[in-house]
Amino acid sequence: SKDRVRSAIQNSGYHFPAKKITINLAPADKKKEGPSFDLPMAVGILAAGGQLASGQLDAVALVGELALEGKVRPINGALSIAMACRAAGVKRLMVPAVNATEAAVVDGIEIIPVETLADAFGYLSGQHFIEPYKVPEEQAGAPFDAYPLDFSDVKGQEHIKRGLTVAAAGGHNVLMIGPPGSGKTMLAQRLPTVLPGLTREEALETTRIHSAAGTLGSDRALMRRRPFRSPHHTTSFIGLVGGGAIPRPGEVSLAHNGVLFMDELPEFGRKTLEVLRQPLEDRQVTIGRASGSETYPCNIMLVGAMNPCPCGHFTDPRKDCNCTPMQIQRYLARISGPLLDRIDLHLEVPVVPLNELASKRDGIGSESLRKHVTTARKIQEDRFSGRAFFTNAGMANPEIKMFCSLEESAERLLNRAMQELGLSARAYTRIQKVARTIADLDEVQQIRTEHIAEAVQYRSLDRSATG
Repeated sequence: SKDRVRSAIQNSGYHFPAKKITINLAPADKKKEGPSFDLPMAVGILAAGGQLASGQLDAVALVGELALEGKVRPINGALSIAMACRAAGVKRLMVPAVNATEAAVVDGIEIIPVETLADAFGYLSGQHFIEPYKVPEEQAGAPFDAYPLDFSDVKGQEHIKRGLTVAAAGGHNVLMIGPPGSGKTMLAQRLPTVLPGLTREEALETTRIHSAAGTLGSDRALMRRRPFRSPHHTTSFIGLVGGGAIPRPGEVSLAHNGVLFMDELPEFGRKTLEVLRQPLEDRQVTIGRASGSETYPCNIMLVGAMNPCPCGHFTDPRKDCNCTPMQIQRYLARISGPLLDRIDLHLEVPVVPLNELASKRDGIGSESLRKHVTTARKIQEDRFSGRAFFTNAGMANPEIKMFCSLEESAERLLNRAMQELGLSARAYTRIQKVARTIADLDEVQQIRTEHIAEAVQYRSLDRSATG
C-alpha cells in the first residue's frame, strides 16, 4: 500500500514526511490482507505529522482503498466491518461512498461516506460537514423482491412442480433425472420463486457473505432475493466450498439461504462432489489455511440435474439410446451413496409432449405455490422451535420418531413398498421425512396413506438401483 498512500497524500496537496515511517498493524499475529487499510494509514500519517489533530480520530473508524490521485475506492466486506465496529462500541464509520449503502443497513452506527482523501481530511479537521448516510426508504423496507421468473412459464411438468414444491416446503435436497431438453434447468431456476421471502436476519447474513466476496452490487443495501448459484461442472472443489491462500467463500456459501444448482451432476469431479457431504450435513464449511481459519455458513437447498445415461436418451421416447447397461450403471455410480444419502427427492423429468408445449394455457404460478410453502414452513418453525434446524430436512432419527407419526394403513403401505419395490435402507427415513412435509402442505398432524404413496414416488434412483 505504501506507494498508493504516498501518491494519494501528495496528489491531494498534503505533505508526505521525508523520513522513515513505521506503521503498526495490531494485533501482529493476525494476517492482514486487502487494500482497505489505505485510508486509515494515510490519515494516520497526516495526524502523526501534525497536519491533523490526532484527538479528532478517537471517535471514528476508517476503511477504504486509495487511488494514486487521492480518490477513495470501494472495498469488500463493508457490511461486516460496520457490524464489527458497532459491536466494538464505535459510533461513526468512514467508508468509501460506493459502500455507504450496504454499511448503513447496520443500525446504531453513523456511516460517513467519502469520495476522496481530501473529503476525509476536511471532515476530520472540522473544515466541512458530511451528512451521515441513510439508506433510501425503498431499500430499507422488507427484503423480499419480485422475481423476473415464474413457474407459470413452464409448460406441462405439473408433477415436477409439485415435487419441487415439496422440496421447497421441507428444505429438502432434490435430484432431477431426465433427457436433454426436458426442462430441468428451467425448473431449477424457478425454485427460489416459491421459497418464502428472506427475513431481515437472513438477508443480513446472506448480504455479509456476498459483501465479503465482492459480489454485492453497489446499488443495493440488502439482498432482496434468495440466492441462486449455478456453478459450471468444471468448477474445482475450492471454487465450490471455498479456500485459497486467503480463505474466501465458495459457491456453497454464496448460495446460503438459497439454492445451489449443479447441472450435469455426474460430470463434476469425484473430489468436488465428495467435499459437498460435510457442508450439506453441518450447514457450514470451515476452511483452514496456514494464514488462518474461516467458517462460512451454507444453509442451502442442493438441486442436482443429470441425464439418465451417458448419451442422455435412455428415457427419451423421441431418440434411441445406444448405451449399454454397464455404461449406464457406471454413469449413475459417479454419484456416491453417501452423497445420495443427503438427497431426499429424486424426480424423473420426462420430455414435454408437443401439444403441451404449443398450449397457450399457463400452468400454476409461483405465487400460489409460495403461499403453500410459506404455510408449511411456519408449521415446521413452530414444531422445531428451540432446535438448531427449522425444516423437516434437518430431522435426525430422534425427531423422525417424535414427529413422523403414521396412520396404521400408511405404515403398512411403507413396509410393503420397502419389500416389493426393493427400496434401500436409506430410502426408509427419507420417505418419512418427505411424507411429513407433504402432510404439512396439507396442514394435517398425522401422516396418511396418500402422503406415503406420494413420497415413495420420489425415490426413483433407489428403485432403479435395486430393480
